[in-house]
Amino acid sequence: MSTMEDKPKLIVMLTHHDRTVENAAEVFEACEGSAADYWGFKEDPLPPDRMKALYDRMKACGKTTFLEVVAYSEEEGLAGARLAVSCGCDVLMGTCFFDSINAYCKDHGLKYMPFVGEITGRPSILSGSIDGMIREAENYLEKGVYGIDLLAYRYTGDAGRLIREFTSRVHAPICIAGSVNSLDRLDEVKAAGPWAFTIGGAFFENRFGASFRGQVDRVCAYMDKKSIE
Repeated sequence: MSTMEDKPKLIVMLTHHDRTVENAAEVFEACEGSAADYWGFKEDPLPPDRMKALYDRMKACGKTTFLEVVAYSEEEGLAGARLAVSCGCDVLMGTCFFDSINAYCKDHGLKYMPFVGEITGRPSILSGSIDGMIREAENYLEKGVYGIDLLAYRYTGDAGRLIREFTSRVHAPICIAGSVNSLDRLDEVKAAGPWAFTIGGAFFENRFGASFRGQVDRVCAYMDKKSIE
């Protein structure tokens, strides 16, 4: 199992349909004092100056920051890594792995968590064999990446099996990213024990309650106590 802490950490993504929401800064402002310490968003469509201002605010509030790049070419991935560095972001998630991106992240002190598997579209769809994804992850980890961004609930196969096998066999920080949108899926994530998981769209769709901050705090409490009041 790849557990790096006593429970999986929630990364709140200010995104819907794999794109950053226009009012991301306002949503974060309403949630600055929430229970979640990890916050991020996607590389599209906010302009870089607004992205940097939002990351600066997050870091001023003591948050760890994430940029998830939903792009599959080397050129787009490198552009995403450069954007993360210029914004002062802590962790780059996503991109298909390329040695050039990995080297850039190492040179600039940026933690890198690439995708594994065959990924297409936006919102992303994941395909490929579980064994193949595990071998891929092991190869990237040998090359020095920080961890893996696993789009488990976007998988065309058995997502539960993918999560169980991947977390038990890959010994590194793993983030279960995308479509964590129900208590059943939270239970599945908690049982597998990855390092972290993301929720974005489900919060904007009020899958866990009425207010954005209320949902964030309820999910954090659920992962702590396995109950929502």
